[in-house]
Amino acid sequence: MKIFNLIRICLLYPVVVCGLSLTSQANGTESMAKLSSSGFYRLQLGEFEVTALSDGTVDLPMDKLLQQDADKTKAQLAGVFLATPTETSVNGYLINTGEELVLVDTGAGSLFGPTLGNIVISLRAAGYKPSDVDHILLTHLHPDHVGGLAQDGERVFSSAMIHADQRDLDYWLSEAEMNKAPEENKGFFQGAMASLNPYVNAQKVVAFDGSQQILPGIKANATHGHTPGHTSYLLESDGQAMWVIGDLIHAAAIQFAYPEVTIDFDASPELALAQRSRIFGQAANSKAMIAGAHLPFPGLGHLVKLQNGFKWIPANYQRLRSKR
Repeated sequence: MKIFNLIRICLLYPVVVCGLSLTSQANGTESMAKLSSSGFYRLQLGEFEVTALSDGTVDLPMDKLLQQDADKTKAQLAGVFLATPTETSVNGYLINTGEELVLVDTGAGSLFGPTLGNIVISLRAAGYKPSDVDHILLTHLHPDHVGGLAQDGERVFSSAMIHADQRDLDYWLSEAEMNKAPEENKGFFQGAMASLNPYVNAQKVVAFDGSQQILPGIKANATHGHTPGHTSYLLESDGQAMWVIGDLIHAAAIQFAYPEVTIDFDASPELALAQRSRIFGQAANSKAMIAGAHLPFPGLGHLVKLQNGFKWIPANYQRLRSKR
């Protein structure tokens, strides 16, 4: 499909990293640094401590990816002071349950361009080491969600058990499926294999089938459509709830108000739309929080149901009030 070529194009935008000398002097007209420092953001969800981790951002040509008229997409983006390509966040979420440390998705690692691959940096900034992570829950096996699992053929998270839906494992780790795929699509299979196989070989992968309890307070909910086994996770603690939704949405500026707009990334657009509408409706009705892999970092907030869509209410910035 054309989306894979688009991905490769849009991920090649250069990044200029400007160093800051400790010995240099700056006056009031000079910027002290050229990059934001926003690698993690932490909040309390009942007894759970949830930390959003930034893997970086990537520029996506939303006018080409969203399944609607390109000029309409550009106009909708302009209405919220955005343009295309649109800088899009890639986020992971770390849950400290008080008993175990659980990571949802691992970012792109080295599988994408130079603006991604910062999950481990953000994890360390948040006060943890990769070896501290006990469980990794994958929403799906696309490279910007599994690329951080391995480096040079070795497990990055040496203590972690990997949990993923059987359908995604069967599809993306299959040599037969890769051989049937168009040549331009084979890299997605190769990326999944390179990321997961070190854990498969170490017997560190646990497959689940659809919706079920994964860990105390954490349930998998089958939201198949974006990929064959795409999964969202419901966190529940002390009367509070949060949906970690993976790739149910990519373009927050458009798809909340117009959830019927699908994207080229979806393997089954109709099913992905149905899952997005279902989970968004449940979250709005229950007032549960949302955590999205491609919502503007930290990607946390609530939904309010409108007549034809939803309104996104980003979480208010707060200092952490830990119960531990």
